[in-house]
Amino acid sequence: MTLITLDTVANLTPIARDRLTLVEPEYQSIQQLPIGKVSTILEVYPGELPPYLVEFADLHGQEYAMTVLQPTEVLALHYELSLSS
Repeated sequence: MTLITLDTVANLTPIARDRLTLVEPEYQSIQQLPIGKVSTILEVYPGELPPYLVEFADLHGQEYAMTVLQPTEVLALHYELSLSS
């Protein structure tokens, strides 16, 4: 499956603190982001298996972290059921 900019994904593995750019000061003490945090793809980098720049935000849309994830580290989330096979 090819993911594109603004797709919604969740991380399949914990993300260590040293891989994160934390935006909000209150999150500076976290050691990792747990599995299943929802994020948005901001950029797809070129390559055969392109890594994704993703942004994590709270329910109010306030960004709190960014990182680059590999395709094997994300699960695409879908709001609608596709009826095509």
